[in-house]
Amino acid sequence: MRFAGPDLDAASVDTRALLDELAEVPADGVVGTKDRSALLAAQLAERCALPGASPGAIVSCQHKPTSRAIQQRVAPQATPRFALIDAPPPFPPPWWAKPVVGRLSQEARRIDGEAELSQLAEDRKYRDEYAALSGLPQDAVRGFLVEELITGDEVTLEGFVHAGETTVIGVTDSVKYERTNSFERFEYPSALPQGRLNELAELASLLMPAHGLDACFFNVEFFVPVDGPAQIVELNPRIASQFSPLVQAVHGRSTYDALFALACGDDPRWDGSRPRGVAISYVMRVFEDAVVEVVPEPQDGLEILVRPGLRLSEQGTNDTASYRLAIFTEWAETREAALQQCRDRARSLHFELGEAAPRR
Repeated sequence: MRFAGPDLDAASVDTRALLDELAEVPADGVVGTKDRSALLAAQLAERCALPGASPGAIVSCQHKPTSRAIQQRVAPQATPRFALIDAPPPFPPPWWAKPVVGRLSQEARRIDGEAELSQLAEDRKYRDEYAALSGLPQDAVRGFLVEELITGDEVTLEGFVHAGETTVIGVTDSVKYERTNSFERFEYPSALPQGRLNELAELASLLMPAHGLDACFFNVEFFVPVDGPAQIVELNPRIASQFSPLVQAVHGRSTYDALFALACGDDPRWDGSRPRGVAISYVMRVFEDAVVEVVPEPQDGLEILVRPGLRLSEQGTNDTASYRLAIFTEWAETREAALQQCRDRARSLHFELGEAAPRR
């Protein structure tokens, strides 16, 4: 097993040269845990005749217009209306706009009218690099998809496909800071009733073969309204790495263990053992730019996302409205106790943030 090199989603990399280099490394399997690395892993697996999803299947999920078209064909009741921005959308605002090829939630935002459409700006460099990696034309990876605004409980279903069979590991609830679109925490297992969980599993069983996914982990984000069918947000053909500690805490087995088995062509044999307790991945955020002066000392299970001496806007992966400071995981027998532990720990972490001078 070999771990080396930069974060492929955060740095410019000569992917052709990297593929040539990695193809010379003896391996039983290859995995990628982020968007570009998942596509690169699929290409490497195909080149080296190793188990894995086909690159075309990965691209069909990552290219939002293609994925939406597939979803609309096999699950129209669960697919929101959408359109490319080449004319005013044929349905009224408010809308949700996101790049046709994106990473995390960067550059995605709510749009309340046509005038705001012209203000959308994208990371052209990232799109051009993705075009080179995916084989898609540059015009196909540029621009934004506009969708009708959907609401409800936001959740993520995670699972894998082996030998054409879809296995659901579980569903995680995504909870946002009050009156914002920024995630505060992720709770596993979901608090949804069993009937809604069954609905999500049935949708996943339709989406996987429609996208041609096999020998692959996946996660599907949904909005689940109080009334009416669940709505698909997006399908990611990769592991939900942030949720792995939650699954480990609740089931006693890491999703990485299953991922590595799958990558080697083995059946992960996920037994779906009865979950114990509730685990939460908690995200500390602030909503104004600042200069980082002091960060906490390292702790087990704490991922500090910022460094002293830099503005928050100069580091990390932030959304359009907030800045992440740290992520950590807590587990307890009940949902309420786990949340209390998270908030107590957040208050105990010592960050010092100074005022950021206005940019010239």
